Amino acid sequence: MDQVRRLVAGQFPHWADLPVERVANGGWDNWTFHLGSGMSVRLPSALEYTEAVDKEHKWLPVFAPRLPLPISTPMAKGEPGEGYPYSWSIYQWLDGETARVDRIADPVRFALDLAEFIVALQGVDTADGPRPGQHNWYRGGTLRTYDGQANRGLTALDGRIDVDMASEIWKCALNARWDGVERWFHGDIAQGNLLLNGGQLAAVIDFGTCGVGEDACRLRQRTGRRRGSDGELAQDPRRNLLRVRIHVETANIPRSTSL
Repeated sequence: MDQVRRLVAGQFPHWADLPVERVANGGWDNWTFHLGSGMSVRLPSALEYTEAVDKEHKWLPVFAPRLPLPISTPMAKGEPGEGYPYSWSIYQWLDGETARVDRIADPVRFALDLAEFIVALQGVDTADGPRPGQHNWYRGGTLRTYDGQANRGLTALDGRIDVDMASEIWKCALNARWDGVERWFHGDIAQGNLLLNGGQLAAVIDFGTCGVGEDACRLRQRTGRRRGSDGELAQDPRRNLLRVRIHVETANIPRSTSL
C-alpha cells in the first residue's frame, strides 16, 4: 500500500492525505484500493490487463448518461512510477454488495433490471467502439476464433468427459447463425461486477472486457454459471424472462452455452 500512497501523492498531491486501504476481494485483473471514502485506485496486475485502462477512460463517460444504473466513473488516470510499470486509474467508489444469489431480494426484479441495463448498453452507438482483441481476450469475436483452443481442450479431456457429446455441442454452436449486427457488450456480467443495495441491483462495475461485436458472450453469466440441473434451468421462468427482455436470438443460445 505504500507504493499506492506514493503514486497518488506524486501524481495527484491534492489527494495525498487521503487514507489508502486494500479492498477485500478486489479482483484478479486489477489490484484495488480504497482512496478515502469516495474513491478507489485500480492498478492492472499484469501487462495484458493494461489496455483496459485507456478503453475505460474513453468509453465509460460515454456510457454513463445512457445507462439506467450507475457505473464506474473514472476520475483520474495515473502514469507509471514509484516502481510500478503501467498506467492506472482512480475511480469514484460505488457502494454495494456483490450480487450473490442469497442477497437478491426479488430475483425476477433483478433479472428485469439487468435486462434493461443490457438493452441500454446495446443501444449505444457502436461507431469507433473497440472490436475483439487482446484488450478483452477476443470477446465479441465469432466462435471460430476459439476453434483451435476448443479442439485442443477436448483432446486433453478425452477420458474425463463425454468428448463426443461436447464436440457435438461445439459443432452446433459453430454452425449457429449470427445476424451480423455488432452490439456493445459488457463482457463479464458476473456476480462480482453487479452491486446490490437493499437486495436490488444498484450498479454495474468493471468494464475491462467490454467491446463491440458478436454479443452472445453477454449471455454467459446465466448460461455458463448456474446451479441445479440443466432440466431445472430450462424451466426457470427468470431465465426465459431475461431472454425475452433482451430479445435473444435463438441462435445465440447454443453459441453462449458453448463459451
